[in-house]
Amino acid sequence: MTHIVKFSCIAAFCLTLITAPPISANITYPRNTAIADTVRKPGIREVKPRNPRTAALFAIVPGFGQGYNGDFWKLPIVYTALGGSIFTVYLNSLKYHDYLKAYWSFYDPSTGTPAHGITGDTKMPVRVRNLLNTKSTVKLLTKDQIVRNKDAWRRYRNVSILTSGLIYVLAIIEANVAAHLKTFDISDDLSVRMGPGSVEGPFSAFAPGLQVVFNFK
Repeated sequence: MTHIVKFSCIAAFCLTLITAPPISANITYPRNTAIADTVRKPGIREVKPRNPRTAALFAIVPGFGQGYNGDFWKLPIVYTALGGSIFTVYLNSLKYHDYLKAYWSFYDPSTGTPAHGITGDTKMPVRVRNLLNTKSTVKLLTKDQIVRNKDAWRRYRNVSILTSGLIYVLAIIEANVAAHLKTFDISDDLSVRMGPGSVEGPFSAFAPGLQVVFNFK
């Protein structure tokens, strides 16, 4: 009785696979650019291949690599990211030099030693700017306060310089990778069909199984 139940389950499973419609997968595969298409499929946009090396060389000038690839919609992203990071470098550097100038006012410029009459409680005027440098005020701060702020803005400046360089390198890498992907199309060059099959087991015995068939058009 147990064997009859097993055989019935296997037969039902195979019947389901046989009657199931084929599964179509829109899988993208590189087209052989050496062979020209004599017949263009309707609805398929022809994509001109790009040279990845040339795209990387163009990308040395920010945005030119994306323009070479025809990805003009990426230009605002590249210029906004790079321009914003460079502007941040400028602001952080400006604020750092404000505190640096106040720091040197505690010393004699000719000898580099502390100026006459300077004590630990001596305060010097410092120009303090707001976030986007639209307003500024002058505050009297001690040497310790000026040193802490000077070191903080120097770190911010260095981080913003590193961020700008990273964005610049990523723009070059993106142009190179996008040029590689231009060799891929979006046509249905592959269909997949699953169906029943047989698997050879030990002692030359065959057992029911599942097979996957790839059909290239």
